[in-house]
Amino acid sequence: MNAFSSIDCTPELSVALGRRGEELTKELRLASALKLYELGRISSGLAATLAGMPRVKFLQLCGEYGVSIFQLNPEDMEREIEVAKKIL
Repeated sequence: MNAFSSIDCTPELSVALGRRGEELTKELRLASALKLYELGRISSGLAATLAGMPRVKFLQLCGEYGVSIFQLNPEDMEREIEVAKKIL
């Protein structure tokens, strides 16, 4: 087993989320991966590894959870818009 195979948590958390055992671990890993990716702290590939799934599946789930797969900061976005305007 790797270091990410289990997460210790209280019974209250298990009850609150309505999950037990491996289901709870999977949900917490996915939530952690989504948030860390959203914050730009990890790549989509690393997030997929943390979530225990292929990268394509992780990117699909990003859409379902409202996490943008485009990781541009406002300055980068402005540059991209300016480039697009020049092309059009």
